[in-house]
Amino acid sequence: MSAVVFTLGQLAERLGATLRGAADKQIRGLATLQEAQAGQLSFLANPQYRKYLVDTKAAALLLTPADAEGYAGDALLVANPYLAYAQLSHLFDRKPVAAAGVHPTALIAADAQVHASASIGAYAVVESAAQIGAGVSIGAHCFIGARSQIDSDGWLAPRVTLYHDVRIGKRVVIQSGAVLGADGFGFANEKGIWQKIAQIGGVTLGDDVEVGANTTIDRGALADTIIGNGVKLDNQIMVAHNVQIGDHTAMAGGAGISGSSKVGKHCMIAGRAGLVGHIEVCDNVFITGMTMITRSITEPGSYSSGTAMQPSAEWRKSATRFRQLDDMAKRLQQLEKRLAAVTAKGQDSSEP
Repeated sequence: MSAVVFTLGQLAERLGATLRGAADKQIRGLATLQEAQAGQLSFLANPQYRKYLVDTKAAALLLTPADAEGYAGDALLVANPYLAYAQLSHLFDRKPVAAAGVHPTALIAADAQVHASASIGAYAVVESAAQIGAGVSIGAHCFIGARSQIDSDGWLAPRVTLYHDVRIGKRVVIQSGAVLGADGFGFANEKGIWQKIAQIGGVTLGDDVEVGANTTIDRGALADTIIGNGVKLDNQIMVAHNVQIGDHTAMAGGAGISGSSKVGKHCMIAGRAGLVGHIEVCDNVFITGMTMITRSITEPGSYSSGTAMQPSAEWRKSATRFRQLDDMAKRLQQLEKRLAAVTAKGQDSSEP
């Protein structure tokens, strides 16, 4: 449990929430409805968890006014409990804060620019002409390549790799194992032999971007791969060379975008979804899990492919029928032609 303590009144003021209950009640942490104990604040964001309101031991809850009607305990009434939880979570975050300065084991190029308020962790490497802005935290064993730039208040977890010419905006978070700026998958084929194409572009990230653990963003072949402001990328995502992702789009784990594709603003791409190369997805598109996008999307909305879960025996039957669809379609076309011929002949014979 966090060592910090807030009163319900303080939290209500911070959120602009309506307080129902004791303003001086102390809150020491956050927890789920099922696991909360005395001194902890919980929330109800999903209706399927409403059943836990009866037995929760939480000191108080974040609730909508409608849900609060069925709860007798102390509460903070807000329009969006999940958003309120997200805002309060930072108050109880126990992530260590690195002190400003350069660790003695770090290697900093003589012509690199590191702001005095930045923190450079143990065994980190900052190469020639790189720029590290104010308040940036670089974790242990990170690698910052030549001419790369990190703007103010960024946070890189240990073992993040930025190749050369990677430009990062303000307040960017990058988790461990992420690699930005690796060569894109570019090769020219000559008589069965692959010839490598030099990837001479870079990577550009906007402000307030988050990049998950072991996610990879390849550098562009000529122009930069571009990630817009506020984009959120989960773990183990693949972003290929020259991809462009619009502002405030979010992608879940395992998703992938092939080279030179463009994704619009405020899109959501669920886990394991994939996009082929050289297509465009417009703004405000939701792509469901494991969907394969093979052509451009020009209208906002939700898109899916594949089949939903079935018992294995039923799925095998369906898979067999899928393989038969082409033959069935051809036979149906033949039957339609025969039916049309018979109908036409019948109409001819009925004429006076």
